[in-house]
Amino acid sequence: MFEKILVPLDGSELSEQALPLAEELAGRLGSKIVVLQVSESTESGLYHMQELYINQIAQRVTNMVKKYRADAQVEPVIIIGSAAEEIIKYIDRNDIGLVVMGTHGRSGITRWAMGSVASKVVRGTKTPVLMIRTKGTKPPEKSRLLSRVLVPLDGSEVGEAALPFVTELASKLDMEVILFQMVAMAYHVYSSGEIVSQVPYTEQEMEPIKRSVKAYLDKVAERLAVRGIKVGTQTKTGAAAEGIIRAEEELEVDLVAMSTHGRSGVSRWVFGSVAARVLQQGTKPLLLVRAAGAKVDAA
Repeated sequence: MFEKILVPLDGSELSEQALPLAEELAGRLGSKIVVLQVSESTESGLYHMQELYINQIAQRVTNMVKKYRADAQVEPVIIIGSAAEEIIKYIDRNDIGLVVMGTHGRSGITRWAMGSVASKVVRGTKTPVLMIRTKGTKPPEKSRLLSRVLVPLDGSEVGEAALPFVTELASKLDMEVILFQMVAMAYHVYSSGEIVSQVPYTEQEMEPIKRSVKAYLDKVAERLAVRGIKVGTQTKTGAAAEGIIRAEEELEVDLVAMSTHGRSGVSRWVFGSVAARVLQQGTKPLLLVRAAGAKVDAA
């Protein structure tokens, strides 16, 4: 599942903050790392500098992965073209199992997180993308960067798309999994397909909803527990995005993993009111996994 990990870089120190987590994953999972840079042209004087840079990065990453395992596999790659499009093509043609990239780079969050590179990679590939927060801060200095993961769920099967990847990581990395669901305190009233009002649930109405959510999370937790994974559940009431952002801090998780689809589809979960806000306002690494059968957008 994670045989090859791709780390796209733009030559900035901010984008390189994705490397420590990729190195830990590769070292502990036995994955091969591909460090990749996209150049606009081989004729540019910058190309040679980029080639030297990516080779130096590969050597540095090799030395770090060897701290985990002697048989480190790291490949430097430089390709020509437009960044997002070439990254997506490389993913599709080279059986990449995971993309690890920073939310900031040379051009800041407008370009890397929600603009012309990272957002296109998320929308244009079926491969899971792990977004690393790179807002000018250094990665945490601890021996293990991944020990606890928060998995927001919405009660739907497509909302569970991240679970197979989380299960693989948790079983191999001895991670604790926290299954999390926000319970809405109101329901929408629609007219002609548009929301016209929001009606709060009564306390009597909330109780069976909470019981149903707890039963669902407990059932999912049982599936992980039989694999020997340490798992817990948490439910809160309120708005989904805000609750996830609070939970990642309060529960001191190292990673948030969620589907890019849920009840409301890709427009809501990737760049809508939930995943986009978690990506923009959260502080933890965010693993986005596309649900099976979901449409892949053109880059």
